[in-house]
Amino acid sequence: MNTIPFGTELDETALRELEGAFRGQLVRPGDTAYDEHRKIWNGSVDRRPALIARCAGVADVIAAVRLARRTDLRVAVRSGGHSFPGLSVCDGGIVVDLGLMKGIRVDPQASTARVQAGALWGELDRETQAFGLATTGGIVTHTGVAGLTLGGGIGWLQRKHGLTIDQLLGVDLITAEGELVKASPTENPDLFWGLRGGGGNFGIVTEFEFRLNPVGPIVLAGPIFWPIEESPNVLRFYRDWIADAPDELMTIVLHRKAPPLDFVPSELHGKLVVAVACCWAGPVDEGMEVVRPLKAFGSPVLDLCEPKPYLTHQAMFDPSFPHGRWYYMRTCDVAELTNDIIDITVEHSMQIRSPLTTFPIWQMGGAVARVDEDHTAFNGRGAGHTFNITAVSETAEGFDEEREWSRNFWSALKPHHTSVYVNFLMDEGEERVREAYGPEKHDRLRTLKRRYDPDNFFRLNQNIAPT
Repeated sequence: MNTIPFGTELDETALRELEGAFRGQLVRPGDTAYDEHRKIWNGSVDRRPALIARCAGVADVIAAVRLARRTDLRVAVRSGGHSFPGLSVCDGGIVVDLGLMKGIRVDPQASTARVQAGALWGELDRETQAFGLATTGGIVTHTGVAGLTLGGGIGWLQRKHGLTIDQLLGVDLITAEGELVKASPTENPDLFWGLRGGGGNFGIVTEFEFRLNPVGPIVLAGPIFWPIEESPNVLRFYRDWIADAPDELMTIVLHRKAPPLDFVPSELHGKLVVAVACCWAGPVDEGMEVVRPLKAFGSPVLDLCEPKPYLTHQAMFDPSFPHGRWYYMRTCDVAELTNDIIDITVEHSMQIRSPLTTFPIWQMGGAVARVDEDHTAFNGRGAGHTFNITAVSETAEGFDEEREWSRNFWSALKPHHTSVYVNFLMDEGEERVREAYGPEKHDRLRTLKRRYDPDNFFRLNQNIAPT
């Protein structure tokens, strides 16, 4: 037996058997690549697994799951590694790393794509845009397709085409027993319901099939900036302007210090600003007419809302959310931007200290809200906006202060909370997970968990305990 940090022991006989049949890469403490592969996107998370199983295919995933069952080691599943609370890595257990499984097959005639679970959104977008197609996906290109999809999937195309899960046609999944099952509207439909919002609670999805939609390749998109002092008026105008917005318009409101990037005038660097970022999923000339009132409001200091490749727009936030920074988030949904909520938002935005902190307020509605609430496990389709109160620092220095800012902001909004998006939760406990689904859906998910994972083998997630 080989002793691993944190008192976990890895059965050498079982490991040798795995090595003999494993096509990918097995990484252990002491290996040259160990520190590289145990790191995830959120630099504030520092954990040391006993084994990192970098799977090259479905057979590797099955073998890794069966090893974990045999040795009674906990399992973390990693796709893009973008879990805010760091649930894609663990201390002393096995990380099933899907990052080598990047196969993407686009069928432009059928407007579908089959996507392996290690693919990132930028990789998927690049393949689909070759045919002028896309599906709703993350707004940071190095986000994993798997994690974002299983939690619901919000992004620039959601108001026109729905959530990512609304474009999901089927999946292949490895169960806690190491068996392959399929889920779709006609095959294991109960499991398919739960996977659309229920996260990684029911197994490891190894492949997704998505419906694709005509998008781009040129879209009208980008942010418009105003000085922070104009934020109260900008938010009130914005609230009225989007009240009857067409589905083609998706917006995200941002408050932050202007970053020192080449396209930002030097006199704005480090100054607090408010921005409304737009994406028009329709003909550019029609979008220009819709966005014109926003462009003309007040005294914008920078207007980057213009025709551009969809791929360029999808990568817009990449410089703001790179690997290795320290991230913390509190999140909530609200019904609308009332005057009270606007006042709270402005007050706390003025308190931002870190030059890296930027928090999105997502516009919801449109096609998201027109899907029946009971159709998927995702909860909160009637929300007006999602607050994604993200605190960011380069290292541990200043992180506690930014984290406290996020918590205080979230607490001030608490009287206005309606629901919460599970993908934006930190490690907040069982009650918050229950809140993310609502009591009826949570009970249904617990029953489903009992059927597919009665021992709670897959528990390093926003966990739904079996009944």
